[in-house]
Amino acid sequence: MRRRHCRSPGWVSLVTPVLGLLLILYHFPRQSSVPQASLLDESLENSNAVPCPPMPGIENILIVLKTGVTEALDKVPVHFRTTFRCVPNYAVFSDFKEEIEGVRVHDVLQHVSNEVKQKVSDFDLYNRVQLFGRKGLVAADTMAEVNGPRGMPNNPGWRLDKWKFLPMIDEALRISPNSSWYVFMETDTYLVIPNLITWLSGLDPEEPYYLGTETQIADVTFAHGGSGVILSKPAMQFVSYLHATWPTEVDEYVHAHWAGDCVLGKILAEAGVNLTFSWPMLQNSRLGELDSLADIFYRRPWCYPAVGYHHLSIDEIWDMWRFDQDWFQKRQNDILLHCDVFMERIHPKLTATPRKDWDNLCLDTDEVRNNTGSLSDCEAQCHQDPECLQYSYRPNNAEQRCCTSKSPRLGVSRTGVQSGWMMRRINMLVNRVGVCTEPEWVW
Repeated sequence: MRRRHCRSPGWVSLVTPVLGLLLILYHFPRQSSVPQASLLDESLENSNAVPCPPMPGIENILIVLKTGVTEALDKVPVHFRTTFRCVPNYAVFSDFKEEIEGVRVHDVLQHVSNEVKQKVSDFDLYNRVQLFGRKGLVAADTMAEVNGPRGMPNNPGWRLDKWKFLPMIDEALRISPNSSWYVFMETDTYLVIPNLITWLSGLDPEEPYYLGTETQIADVTFAHGGSGVILSKPAMQFVSYLHATWPTEVDEYVHAHWAGDCVLGKILAEAGVNLTFSWPMLQNSRLGELDSLADIFYRRPWCYPAVGYHHLSIDEIWDMWRFDQDWFQKRQNDILLHCDVFMERIHPKLTATPRKDWDNLCLDTDEVRNNTGSLSDCEAQCHQDPECLQYSYRPNNAEQRCCTSKSPRLGVSRTGVQSGWMMRRINMLVNRVGVCTEPEWVW
C-alpha cells in the first residue's frame, strides 16, 4: 500500500501576520448548531455533485443508524447526504415508524413484549407516540439535559434508548441476513467509510468479532455505543440466540440497568465473545477534543487510521464529510490517519497569539494556576514550563484561572475564555513523533 508522510509543520513559522490572520478567518467560519436553509441547500447540491468512488467490500456491510422520535427529523437527514450517500446497505432504527425524506424508519421496539411496554415507565413516550404520532410529543420530551455520569435519566428519549440495543440485533439480521458485518452508529457519530471498509477487509467475518471503543461499568467491559459498535454475523447470531433463549431474564436485566450498550456487552460476554479494544480508531470525541500526539494511554493515535468520531454537530458532520471526500479523491489508495487529520484539520487552527472566546480544553488533571494575575502571566507560566504546550485563561468565581497543558488540543468556542498554544514546541513534538511509514491497525 502506498504511504505518504504526514505534512511537516515547519511552514508555520514562515507565515506572515497578515496571511496568518487570513488563515484564521478562513478556518473559523461562523458556527451554527443547525445549518441555515441556504447553507443546507448548497451542501446538498455539492454532495450530489461528488461522484461515488468504487468501494469494493461495502456490499458486505450493513450500517445501522440508531435514533429516536425526539431527534430524528433534525439529525437524521444529514446522514442521507453524507454518511450514506455512497453506501448501498443501511437502515434507520428508531422508536417510531415513519418515513424521513422517503427513507423508511423502522420501529425497532415493535417486538418488545406488551407486558414490558405497559408496565415499564421507560415506555411512556413510546406508547404515547404510537397512539398520537408526533402530535403526542410534549415539551418535556425534548428538554435539554446535561449528560452526566449516569446519562440523562430525566430525558424520556434517553431512558427509552437502552431498550433498543438488543432488538436492533434481531431487526438487522432480519432485514439483511446475508451481510458479513453490522455497524451500529448514532446520529452524532461520523464514520470514515473507506477506512472502515479497509479495516474490516483485514478481519475474518466468519469469526465472532465485537469491535468498539472500550468502556466499563462495574465488571462489564463493553463498546461505547456513540463511538460505533461493529459485530460480525456470528457475533450477531450469538446475541440473537441468547436473547430468544432468556427473554424474561434479559428484559429484567435491561430494566435494572441504565446503559443499553453495556447490556449488549454483557450478553456478548455471556456468549464468550470478548470486545476487541478499538480505540483510537473509533473515538468517543469530536475533533476539538482529540490529542493525537498523546502517549499516556496504551496506544498513541498518531499512526492509527481514523474510522469513527462521536459528539459531532450537524455542521461538523458536513465539514468532516467534505474533508474526507476531498482527501480520498486526491489519495485514492491511501489510508486517512489521525496524523493527517491533525495536520490538515487541527494544526492550521492552532495559534501562538491568544484566541478570544475559545477554550482549548485543558483537562482538570492538567496544571491549574489560580493565582495568575493576567493573560500575559498565564502565557509566561506556560512558557517557563518546557513541557507546556498550551494554556487557557478564564474567570473563575471572580478570580482569574490559568490552566496549562502538556497536550495540544484544538478545543471549542466558549465565551470569556482565551487560549493560546506554544507552536514551536508543538512543531518540535510533531517532528519527534515522526512520520508513519505504515498504518497501525487494530486486528
